[in-house]
Amino acid sequence: MPQSLPLPWSPWGLPGVKALVTTGVFITTLWNLKCFLNPSKGSREDSKHREPLMVLVWEWPSKQVPNVSGDVCHELYGIAGCRLTMKKQLLHHANVVVFPHNRLQPGRDRLPKERPPGQNWVWVSLESPSNTRALAGWNQTFNWVMTYRQDSDIFIPYGKLVPNQSATMNIPAKTNLVSWVVSNYRRTQKRAEVYKNLSRYLQVNVYGKANNKPLCKECLLPTTSKSKFYLAFENSIHQDYITEKLWRNSLLAGTVPVVLGPPRVNYEQFIPTDSFIHVDDFSSLEELATFLKTMNSSRYQQFFAWQRRFSVKLYTDWRERFCTICTAYPHLPRGHLYPDLQSWFNS
Repeated sequence: MPQSLPLPWSPWGLPGVKALVTTGVFITTLWNLKCFLNPSKGSREDSKHREPLMVLVWEWPSKQVPNVSGDVCHELYGIAGCRLTMKKQLLHHANVVVFPHNRLQPGRDRLPKERPPGQNWVWVSLESPSNTRALAGWNQTFNWVMTYRQDSDIFIPYGKLVPNQSATMNIPAKTNLVSWVVSNYRRTQKRAEVYKNLSRYLQVNVYGKANNKPLCKECLLPTTSKSKFYLAFENSIHQDYITEKLWRNSLLAGTVPVVLGPPRVNYEQFIPTDSFIHVDDFSSLEELATFLKTMNSSRYQQFFAWQRRFSVKLYTDWRERFCTICTAYPHLPRGHLYPDLQSWFNS
């Protein structure tokens, strides 16, 4: 009887190897199923990060409330991933809640009764300390501050200079020397004293409610642009408190600002040193008046050299200011409360 030939060798013929491979396939299947049903923590965080940051404005700072529905931050200002809302029922979904000081009532009755974990509250004000009251009651309340001061968590200036490649100067025709627009005139203010003494040496064209010459919104710039100089006098003197009196009434109008406010070095952090005249540059108001009255055309044009490199950007829409919170958000401190808001603001 012929001897049978051996069958080809196969690992499957060994029971131990076969069981081992079967077990491996089973474990791999379970792992893939686990990953499908339960995504990794990193994936969940990435998904959460892609959700729009929600900024809840508890009360709008101005009487006229604009439309904040939809993606206004992206549509109007190119800021993506930021949602503004005024719907208080979304409190527990908001990352940030904004509280304008001029809408805060004495006491805490109108504030949220609780603060969801991880939510940050922002105190907002564009007024100076001299015109801000009742701060003592808000200690240990706000995580961040949003003001005109450069050391704020969220800095919101009244205006700024932005690069401009036009390399041209535009100086409107002038028909008078000095103008001033003032609505709230108080004799106790330093600007009232300076104006009174300066007007002894030169004529100042005064407009506004304080002089019974109110200007309509569209009339302001055409009026101030006719003056060679504009009195950009702040109602109070505080660090970084440089308002629309400089940015809009003077620089945007195309007139040279004569400023009364923080020291010259502070102004120079915002605008070129040769773009304005500071009251403190002179030993007396008579000397200032003489300087203004005797300035020749060549010297006057030098004050507009900044126009070759920059243009004025005004911040007038609160929506834009609130949208910038989303831009600053990744870099803001966490877990911080201002223990004494009044001391910080008055410093």
